[in-house]
Amino acid sequence: MAALGVVCLLLGAVSWQSAWGSGEEFWPGQSAADILSGAASRRRYLLYDVNPPEGFNLRRDVYIRIASLLKTLLKTEEWVLVLPPWGRLYHWQSPDIHQSPEGPSSTRCTSCRAMRKAGRRGPGKRRSTTGPAWTRCCIRRTSTSTTGSASVIAPVLLRNTSARSVMLDRAENLLHDHYGGKEYWDTRRSMVFARHLRAVGDEFRSKYLNSTDEADRIPYEEDWTKMKVRLGSSLGGPYLGVHLRRKDFIWGHREDVPSLGGAVRRIRSLMESHGLCRVFVATDAVRTEYEELKKLLPEMVRFEPTWEELELYKDGGVAIIDQWICSHARFFIGTSVSTFSFRIHEEREILGLDPKTTYNRFCGDQEKVCEQPTHWKIAY
Repeated sequence: MAALGVVCLLLGAVSWQSAWGSGEEFWPGQSAADILSGAASRRRYLLYDVNPPEGFNLRRDVYIRIASLLKTLLKTEEWVLVLPPWGRLYHWQSPDIHQSPEGPSSTRCTSCRAMRKAGRRGPGKRRSTTGPAWTRCCIRRTSTSTTGSASVIAPVLLRNTSARSVMLDRAENLLHDHYGGKEYWDTRRSMVFARHLRAVGDEFRSKYLNSTDEADRIPYEEDWTKMKVRLGSSLGGPYLGVHLRRKDFIWGHREDVPSLGGAVRRIRSLMESHGLCRVFVATDAVRTEYEELKKLLPEMVRFEPTWEELELYKDGGVAIIDQWICSHARFFIGTSVSTFSFRIHEEREILGLDPKTTYNRFCGDQEKVCEQPTHWKIAY
């Protein structure tokens, strides 16, 4: 069943209406030619944000949904997608590390009001209802209750408002138009990790895991449009990749998440069955849990940045390095319903690793058998 969500539209700055209507506004980095070009067109801007507690990896998925919406809008009008800034996310908890760049200060307006949840009109039908607009601070706002895929809101943006700039306040409530289709995978493949973070991960693989792209038979192209690898043709490095989610998952998903002892038993079983003597672990375990895990599994390795590296890469960069290393493993096992694990699944699919070595997850201690992740085959 499609989720029922509330999306708030923030429509145009009222106090700036005359400038916005004239097309003469200036943005940093624009040339005079850009301004004239903008004045001659009816270019519109789509902004979005996600519920603040949501993490980095869900936000990456929301971007794909909004990109699909933009493609729908571009069939009718000229739109530009404006990406949201990265704030200090809940999962980025390293103390005394400034997690996001400084930017110009601005007046903060109150959050959007949520409309009363609208009921569904029937099985399989989608609904979008727009409430009355109201003014607060400098922004006119409209609450829209919607169920269904991202494109269901396109008629609202095209016909119900003529604002130059529109913001979707809770974009995670919009679902994928065609999850797992070619359009989805084209957008996902275009989301390439920064080269310097990949280089750090590659150096770690070579130094501690005896893993290189050549030895692992993993081809890589800097141009993502040329990365079309046959599934199962890549071998992967001679190590087991593990994503072991802890913290809030211990109580939020207690039936799906194993104890440390249960996780280690599963890890050792996989290492034995696949003939692997090295294991890389990506985990958000607190220090005491990590020390216990290290005692139970002394052969494990983990990417532990120096203070200088942490200041440079920040928690988000370290998470990307972890994902990159897990993505190159001979065999990977992740955590149930974790978007961190989901993104590793996708990366391994792009790199051409055998799906049987990718779509695996830990079972809870009380589960004799548990459902494994669904394989979403890459489409070109």
